[in-house]
Amino acid sequence: MQHWARRLEQEIDGVMRIFGGVQQLREIYKENRNLFEVQENEPQKLVEKVAGDIETLLDRKVQALKRLADAAENFQKAHRWQDHIKEEDITYYDAKADAELDDPESEDMDRGSKASTLRLDFIEDPNFKNKVNYSYTAVQIPTDIYKGSTVILNELNWTEALENVFMENRRQDPTLLWQVFGSATGVTRYYPATPWRAPKKIDLYDVRRRPWYIQGASSPKDMVIIVDVSGSVSGLTLKLMKTSVCEMLDTLSDDDYVNVASFNEKAQPVSCFTHLVQANVRNKKVFKEAVQGMVAKGTTGYKAGFEYAFDQLQNSNITRANCNKMIMMFTDGGEDRVQDVFEKYNWPNRTVRVFTFSVGQHNYDVTPLQWMACTNKGYYFEIPSIGAIRINTQEYLDVLGRPMVLAGKEAKQVQWTNVYEDALGLGLVVTGTLPVFNLTRDGPGEKKNQLILGVMGIDVALNDIKRLTPNYTLGANGYVFAIDPNGYVLLHPNLKPQTTNFREPVTLDFLDAELEDENKEEIRRSMIDGDEGHKQIRTLVKSLDERYVDEVIRNYTWVPIRSTNYSLGLVLPPYSTFYLQANLSDQILQVKYFEFLLPSSFESEGHVFIAPREYCKDLNASDNNTEFLKNFIELMEKVTPDSKQCNNFLLHNLILDTGITQQLVERVWRDQDLNTYSLLAVFAATDGGITRVFPNKAAEDWTENPEPFDASFYRRSLDNHGYIFKPPHQDALLRPLELENSTVGLLVSTAVELSLGRRTLRPAVVGVKLDLEAWAEKFKVLASNRTHQDQPQKQCGPNSHCEMDCDVNNEDLLCVLIDDGGFLVLSNQNHQWDQVGRFFSEVDANLMLALYNNSFYTRKESYDYQAACAPQPPGNLGAAPRGVFVPTIADFLNLAWWTSAAAWTMFQQLLYGLLYHSWFQADPAEAEGSPEARESSCVMKQTQYYFGSVNASYNAIIDCGNCSRLFHAQRLTNTNLLFVVAEKPLCSQCEAGRLLQKETHSDGPEQCELVQRPRYRRGPHICFDYNATEDTSDCGRGASFPPSLGVLVSLQLLLLLGLPPRPQPQVHALPPSPRL
Repeated sequence: MQHWARRLEQEIDGVMRIFGGVQQLREIYKENRNLFEVQENEPQKLVEKVAGDIETLLDRKVQALKRLADAAENFQKAHRWQDHIKEEDITYYDAKADAELDDPESEDMDRGSKASTLRLDFIEDPNFKNKVNYSYTAVQIPTDIYKGSTVILNELNWTEALENVFMENRRQDPTLLWQVFGSATGVTRYYPATPWRAPKKIDLYDVRRRPWYIQGASSPKDMVIIVDVSGSVSGLTLKLMKTSVCEMLDTLSDDDYVNVASFNEKAQPVSCFTHLVQANVRNKKVFKEAVQGMVAKGTTGYKAGFEYAFDQLQNSNITRANCNKMIMMFTDGGEDRVQDVFEKYNWPNRTVRVFTFSVGQHNYDVTPLQWMACTNKGYYFEIPSIGAIRINTQEYLDVLGRPMVLAGKEAKQVQWTNVYEDALGLGLVVTGTLPVFNLTRDGPGEKKNQLILGVMGIDVALNDIKRLTPNYTLGANGYVFAIDPNGYVLLHPNLKPQTTNFREPVTLDFLDAELEDENKEEIRRSMIDGDEGHKQIRTLVKSLDERYVDEVIRNYTWVPIRSTNYSLGLVLPPYSTFYLQANLSDQILQVKYFEFLLPSSFESEGHVFIAPREYCKDLNASDNNTEFLKNFIELMEKVTPDSKQCNNFLLHNLILDTGITQQLVERVWRDQDLNTYSLLAVFAATDGGITRVFPNKAAEDWTENPEPFDASFYRRSLDNHGYIFKPPHQDALLRPLELENSTVGLLVSTAVELSLGRRTLRPAVVGVKLDLEAWAEKFKVLASNRTHQDQPQKQCGPNSHCEMDCDVNNEDLLCVLIDDGGFLVLSNQNHQWDQVGRFFSEVDANLMLALYNNSFYTRKESYDYQAACAPQPPGNLGAAPRGVFVPTIADFLNLAWWTSAAAWTMFQQLLYGLLYHSWFQADPAEAEGSPEARESSCVMKQTQYYFGSVNASYNAIIDCGNCSRLFHAQRLTNTNLLFVVAEKPLCSQCEAGRLLQKETHSDGPEQCELVQRPRYRRGPHICFDYNATEDTSDCGRGASFPPSLGVLVSLQLLLLLGLPPRPQPQVHALPPSPRL
């Protein structure tokens, strides 16, 4: 077998030496040494410059934020409240007006709005990816808030003055994107004006529930939610509580910590979390699912619930926010005030705020609940129905904002958010936030106001930050990344969410964006702490197509971004320390090389693909490379490579590499007969963006990415020594390769290492494309006792003295070449040729398992948190609307019932259920056509295999009981191939184990275990949770809709006549008008 292995190694090496042209390309580069300079990437200088540029960019936004916040406070202070203000007194652009005019069921059509709504003209602006009007602001008011209320009209009146400040900010900084004021009343005023992106379903946007608003409106929180599940909590009330808890969780961000418990006589956590955990998306999902399993039984025991909550908040042995501490209790009522508990745990300092929520329709005395809240610096709320949930689970933020307002200028801290999806279509953004305070004074003594007016925000698109980073000088495998204090990335080449939900931030941890190891944990911690550092590490990286894992060396360098809480890192492979910079000052040479880009030269010089880079501002992009090349040529006929509108570095390098690869054609490829060695094509790809494929006709079957930096073969060749085989990608669920109808090729590539003095770099990758069918036959000959293909086969029977081989004895022996990812490359079995490219476990599960068990392969498992999955089909389609109270005949005949709170509750349930659309069965046509129905965010488990520790030839026996199986395996030198010869299986007893490589849907790692070892993070360094002058006298009220008899009668008849069935949904609701 070792003899066969040497023959295979020699054949591969011979072909690559003759046709690859590695040595010749080195000589060409050296001969053209006068046409380029070798530049050095100095990591420390690079990261410091980029960090400084980002700091300058964000500082301009900070100055604009401060101007806006100061102006807003002064405008509101100077504003005179008008009790009798009317809709016709206010003129503004209603961002949802156009959509509502088209919708005959909109609220303005129903109410006959009297407001003077502006009709504007818009122009397309590529910076906003939207149509905008720079002369006006736009106003968005939540669907459930009455636009004609006195509160809203006064808000519109005084915020109108912000329009001029927005415009002045843009004059000073034309790069500003959305400037937004989110008011505590729910009104959003933003600039420039653009129509609201109304969804097909009901518009649930409320600025007060956006991550950036919540972060700006209060300091971090440690929250314990306790839910009364005693027997008195009836079915409807319990469902209201479950929904309320879920809505409450949505008001928390990654800076907050939370736990949820239920109580009756005893208290217990609803989930596996036994202490406060970070309120991240995954933990909140666990809570939401666990809450749905709560069951009502037993008697009410407030003491048990509050003691559990205080114990949770006093646990100092865990990571937590260490700022605002609060208990949120949901109950249907009770008489016990548990004063002894408060005296023991919270008095006299009252460091824990208590918020109480009376849920459902009942006749209990609510005085004890009000007393609990008022004596513990909290607030009392009533949630009589589903419609009151959203507003009453978010208004506690006003109470938490009091210490911030009273702290004044000290609390005017600009904060930068996590990455999230912009609701107006900008894509991924971060937002700078600044709270806006009420500077007016109340009452005869002119006591200082302690209400927050809202939050000012300015968006920064991630693409604008990316533009400040080096693009192509870092090479294919170098990159810049940035993280926030939670360890989440805001810049990283692997930050590519397949779907985004604008209600949730995009929280990809650095250790999930890359393959986690101890070195990266140390780097992450140092970056979060705001330190500088440099470290060279050996680590694992996934290939671009996520089929392979390579062990590589990387240099990490990092610095903090001053004036922010972000940190910036640079990753460079050692071979990217230097890069080429073309210096084509000779215009005659420029023209000569440029001619090799013209399609007229392709027949003799090979087809050229150019990387779709932004070479010039006026270059029209296209996904079709032929069209892109045409656009490029047309532009180059109008401008020169030295034009100011073009990126001279990119253009000069592209043209230089065009000439250099053409010389490779001239010296090596043109005079060779590819058919002699069964080659379909030869190729070269370069850092400069050129991929040249020879001969020209081979370009028809070329499927690799025209951007070398985004081509898996290119990046893997740079990271690995020797010849890298890349079989065609095959999914187990797809049809096998059709060898009869098309020629299938195997890509073999290797990096060109160039040494100039003491400087080493890898500016190009060259390779060949093997004819699969021809090389499968050649493989059988090389792994046999024949010296060439035409030599007659010698049969080896039982009495013969010759050795068995992979050609003659292919009925007895299985001979295969498998690559470093475990994918089949070549086989001596004709019936397996169409399985080339498949994971070998799908071809021979028994043998692949043996290779893994004998350490030829190592497995790496990880999770992709950015995947998109098809939605799960809804179940229980025949179920009645959940939670809807259905009256008895006696109720129906009782006139008093029609004006009762129960009737009004049912109206709200129907109303909000219809608005959410998931309350009843979805329209199949709409569901099918909507992106939401097609896919949603999910977690996928990925498994890759890579070569283990065994390098030498190895023999082993697969023990299958009565039919053991012998195999030999040996790595081929200077390749990524494993040569395996094995006896064919004689029986099926060994088919038990099968290794899986295919990506599978997953719930991710067990959250209950992960929270026991939380990843390092740092919260905001300033906390505002206490102020001695805080007035806590405003501590509670009830909230309810005034019922309308006519509407109730109509809706009750509708219910009694029958409603369409619906699937079991998550319960959601819209809030009533705030502060009305």
